[in-house]
Amino acid sequence: MGDWIPREEWVKTQPQALVASCVMLLDDQDRMLLLRYGPGQAGASGTWWLPGGMVDDGENPWPAARREMREETGIRLGAEPCLIGIDHRVDVLGTGPVVDYFFAARRPAGRQIRLSAEHDRHAFHDPDDLPDRLAAHGRTLTALHAAALTGRAVYLQEGMPV
Repeated sequence: MGDWIPREEWVKTQPQALVASCVMLLDDQDRMLLLRYGPGQAGASGTWWLPGGMVDDGENPWPAARREMREETGIRLGAEPCLIGIDHRVDVLGTGPVVDYFFAARRPAGRQIRLSAEHDRHAFHDPDDLPDRLAAHGRTLTALHAAALTGRAVYLQEGMPV
């Protein structure tokens, strides 16, 4: 029989990864929505990033992105996904690998942003006018913004365009 093992045993030997989903919400001037993490956000307080978060067990990335957007901003997105990027990070704060999915959407006309308790500020920014304290690389946001405008997805490694 050689080195064959049952599939359920083999699967346990494979790498595990966390999955996250974010949304780049653009306004009518093509500026991106960034949220600032509020006090008590374990190392992230005062930093800015896109709405998003971890994918729940059994959840797909696009529904997770829609859920996170609704929870963090009060904005409900439509059903059609627009994937603009995927990032693979080898280790995030000691948790191991993380795969991030990035989606683009347009701000629905007349919709106001209602922040969750996780964030204390929001603002729409151009790629050349980003806040000083970002949760990750500014080049990541610039590449994702270009992808959102062109409809061509970008592949990232460790948050940097490849």
